[in-house]
Amino acid sequence: MKSILLLASLILCFLSSVTNGDVLFSSLPRSLSVSASPTEGQVLKAGENDIVLAFGLNQTVANQTNGLYKKMEVKLCYAPISQVDRKWRKTVDNLKKDKTCQFTIYDKPYETNVEGFRWKIEKDIPTATYFVRAYAYGSNGEEIAYGQTTNDKKTDNLFRIQGISGRHASLDIASVCFSVFALVSLFGFFMIEKRQSKS
Repeated sequence: MKSILLLASLILCFLSSVTNGDVLFSSLPRSLSVSASPTEGQVLKAGENDIVLAFGLNQTVANQTNGLYKKMEVKLCYAPISQVDRKWRKTVDNLKKDKTCQFTIYDKPYETNVEGFRWKIEKDIPTATYFVRAYAYGSNGEEIAYGQTTNDKKTDNLFRIQGISGRHASLDIASVCFSVFALVSLFGFFMIEKRQSKS
């Protein structure tokens, strides 16, 4: 009896998510192939380096929905190691609430295969470990398929981007010079004050 109630509640939850127009990541087929130029563990710099991408239909998966694909989006996504204790990067199965993939690399009408697309890493990309994921959208504007450069557990083919800290060597040198000047000035004033008190 409990199992029947549990099954009924699961069906109701699924139906409510469908009627609300929410798409669950777990319901999407992995029918897209995605590859990116960074190698495992490579460190790239925001505002300097490029990522070269290739993506399209996964030929190893029998797919009858190719004609339904209307738009393709490719996104830069946080790896689990960079999501720990960061709720604003949290992975949620409901794609409307999911925060895994926050940076859009490519957003164009669907093409069967795209190779050699070059994306310069934007300056506002924060320091973190990433992977790349693609979504195919249907005519209703909702995700209907995906592909990614990592495995299902998101542990392979991860790369790191080093964000811009806002600090430069010239600023560090200037701050050190001003600190030394402040200490020398303080010491000098102390010595002058000491001489004047003796006289």
